[in-house]
Amino acid sequence: MAGGGETPYIGAMFPGAAEAALESPARLSVSRLALTRFRSYDSARLEADGRPVVLFGENGAGKTNLLEALSFLAPGRGLRRARLAECDRVGGAGPWGVAATVEGPRGPVRLGTGREEGEERRQVRVDGAAAKSQAALAEHVNVVWLTPQMDGLFREGAGNRRRFLDRLVFGFDPEHAQRVAIYDNAMRERARLLKEGAGDPAWLAALEDRMARYGVAIAAARRDVAQRLDAACATAAGPFPRARLAAAGTVESFLAEGPALEAEDRVRAGLAASRRQDAETGGAALGPHRSDLLVSDARGLPAAQGSTGEQKALLVAIVLAHARLQAQLRGATPLLLLDEIAAHLDATRRAALFDALLALDAQAWLTGTDAALFAPLGGAAQFVRVADGTLIPQ
Repeated sequence: MAGGGETPYIGAMFPGAAEAALESPARLSVSRLALTRFRSYDSARLEADGRPVVLFGENGAGKTNLLEALSFLAPGRGLRRARLAECDRVGGAGPWGVAATVEGPRGPVRLGTGREEGEERRQVRVDGAAAKSQAALAEHVNVVWLTPQMDGLFREGAGNRRRFLDRLVFGFDPEHAQRVAIYDNAMRERARLLKEGAGDPAWLAALEDRMARYGVAIAAARRDVAQRLDAACATAAGPFPRARLAAAGTVESFLAEGPALEAEDRVRAGLAASRRQDAETGGAALGPHRSDLLVSDARGLPAAQGSTGEQKALLVAIVLAHARLQAQLRGATPLLLLDEIAAHLDATRRAALFDALLALDAQAWLTGTDAALFAPLGGAAQFVRVADGTLIPQ
């Protein structure tokens, strides 16, 4: 493979893309949602019909809690990155659970997840059958979210930006979640052995080989999706800024300079050479866990230097571009969880966002304290009042 070309690791990232582009995109939507002992909800049920859902109510009513429950329909730690036990209802009689019927290109699927009794780990069920891991969820649901806490995404450390990019990659490449988990496990095991000073060279070499193979695959997928999003944002019209994106890091530079197999060799050699340093510092000096997502506006101004409003607008632009790519290349838009999305958006951009969501035919779940802010959606959206952990369809 020539430098800058598509990597063989993600040849299956866009299966059926040509066929999907010829058909109308399918709507990925939650038609039924049930919460049990989750945060402020003892028990709650909601029927939805595929339209955007507006959750409105006073602060503390439980709007964000419901979005967090939806975020657990995808692999990972949810939109708050909370410990699983923290999601248990205070005073509840057991661990929490979330169940949903999801409509998608493959037809309806019943998903269930929750904290395992007495354990800090999640159980996952698909159509009633136990799944081996959370990664099974990515085969059926792609969820992307924006929360007020993400307003500082461009000013904070690279870790949050990597997780944001990974969430976008999941939508095109469900196996990316499993690769990230395998890489992280290998990195932790190598760090433990190096710290203890008892690492067998052959076992360390095996772990480094795994880190090299999966690490290059992770970097390649991030790089590919960032490039596609950059192109999609460049052609977007409307009042949102045209974001420029790039996945940057040492492994990404290896991929730009030569074939993926050569990049693997360079990562293996780098890890072997850094064992003494890594034993002292912990972790690993080289790998995709040190990469970053670089974002700027069309003028080349780094996102971190923009105003809070411009940074929010850049995030919205990226999420909308991602949803458009999902529709074009996978035949379905992701679920969009937009918490307090009206904050930092003026009336023009709010209206443009609503128009874009309706044009995408995406099921977005939007929250706000004032239902009037979402009035332009009218009957095109389902309005639900949230009060004291109770869901009241309007």
